Amino acid sequence: MSGFSARTGFPRTWNPLARALDERRQRGLPLLDLTETNPTRVGLPAPEPALLASPGALGYTPEPQGLLPAREAVAAHLASRGAHVSPGHLVLSASTSESYGWLFKLLCEPGDNVLVPAPSYPLFEYLTRLEGVEARTYRLPRAHGFGLDVEAVAAARDARTRAVLVVNPGNPTGHYLHQGELEALGRLCAEAGLALLSDEVFSDFTWDEAPDRVPTVAGRELPMLTFSLSGLSKVAGLPGLKLGWTHVGGPDALREEALARLELVADTYLPVNTPVQLALPGLLAHAPRFQRALLARVKENRHRLLQARPADARWDVLPAQGGWSTVLRVPLEPGEEATCLALLDEGVCVQPGYFYDFTGGAFLVLSLLPAPELFSAAMEPLVRVLATSG
Repeated sequence: MSGFSARTGFPRTWNPLARALDERRQRGLPLLDLTETNPTRVGLPAPEPALLASPGALGYTPEPQGLLPAREAVAAHLASRGAHVSPGHLVLSASTSESYGWLFKLLCEPGDNVLVPAPSYPLFEYLTRLEGVEARTYRLPRAHGFGLDVEAVAAARDARTRAVLVVNPGNPTGHYLHQGELEALGRLCAEAGLALLSDEVFSDFTWDEAPDRVPTVAGRELPMLTFSLSGLSKVAGLPGLKLGWTHVGGPDALREEALARLELVADTYLPVNTPVQLALPGLLAHAPRFQRALLARVKENRHRLLQARPADARWDVLPAQGGWSTVLRVPLEPGEEATCLALLDEGVCVQPGYFYDFTGGAFLVLSLLPAPELFSAAMEPLVRVLATSG
């Protein structure tokens, strides 16, 4: 593939790593895939499919914000995490990606911008561009453990900035928003008239406890308009069921105006299917079982990685607090892509840091979701290849 899409202007060129991976698959060679993040393909618990066959599943009651029992189920889920919210302040969508599209429509005119973190998952540039909005990055400094630096956020904004986006915890960095960071960000947003979009899809997956960690901005009294996003894809490991939610918070007048306008946007699309809404209480009741199994898997694989690292290794496993991934800092030579290609020659697939806009060094990103036997099998070639770097 080459060139650009005539409609979007997005590049369609395959990079060398994608070409090498495709060639390996075409040849039928074995692959230890440490990029797998699809929870339905790694042997984790799933709910009973019969949940989707509830009475009334084929009926249709168009509710722009989503059916009330479904929103009540989300409110109960948030309450179990300490966030007490009104179902009337929730809006259901088919995914968090769709929620972003709605929020960019709500907050921005074409040519406006939103501030997005870097490093982070490579999604926001595409979602903003599809709405005629610019994504302006603010750096998450490694010296802060890739935590938020409000001065970097302030320096990135201009007269056309309408919102700040945070990913809590960072993907793939695994750093949670902390209370002091949120307070500083709240002051900046209130003074500049900016909304806060908090992507919390991985927030349930914390590896340890910290007293000042912010699991969600939902239910908090904050001085700016806030939108807290999550959904079934990560919370219950069910990306195929396509249901996300957005909690709208902030000062009463701002929240009510935003909800009224967002309801009009949602009413234009009405994307959430009836069966998944009716099944939502049961699907969220399944979530703790899935999350326990996933957290055990993630912690076990991370422990294997730390145990496999030689004491004198020239690479490190970066500290993190949660999520599904881990980041390695590796020697600058021969570089991220060359290291990924060398690992692929050994049958191990990982991602280079530049996929996520890491700077200031060389990094690799590994998923911690693969089955333990697969992850363990990848450790010997990983350590061997990294030993030759630098």
